[in-house]
Amino acid sequence: MFDILLYLFENYIHSEAEVFVDHDELTEELIKAGFESDDIYKALGWLEKLADLQNVETIPYLTKHTSASARIYTEDELLRLDTECRGFLLFLEQINVLDLETREMVIDRVMALDIQDFMLDDLKWVILMVLFNVPGHESAYTQMEELIFDEPEGPLH
Repeated sequence: MFDILLYLFENYIHSEAEVFVDHDELTEELIKAGFESDDIYKALGWLEKLADLQNVETIPYLTKHTSASARIYTEDELLRLDTECRGFLLFLEQINVLDLETREMVIDRVMALDIQDFMLDDLKWVILMVLFNVPGHESAYTQMEELIFDEPEGPLH
């Protein structure tokens, strides 16, 4: 499923190509690309849920917290998000790439993935997908892109 999400993001969304609106056409295109029907439906459902998360009422527990609140991870989240991933999320909050809402969207979408070994690089892609799909976060998306794709030149001191 995660491979399909990456395929869609790289080939349609990120490249600014025209995205298929019709699910049947998109499903057919993905089958032609070699993906399984079951995984395709899971990936499309994942994307639909991401769109649903843009409504703050779907994340009601955010309205009760302030920016000074600390995020306590559940046991399942701790299993999926290792120390490096959690540290990266905190770093992105500190530099204002993620806010409370987008952080929770990212965690929600990470937990919805059907993936065994989740790594920091996977998290970065999920963050990009979330930020790309949330209106008003264009500068955060650009900043995240720069963090991922801009390789420093020369030796690091």
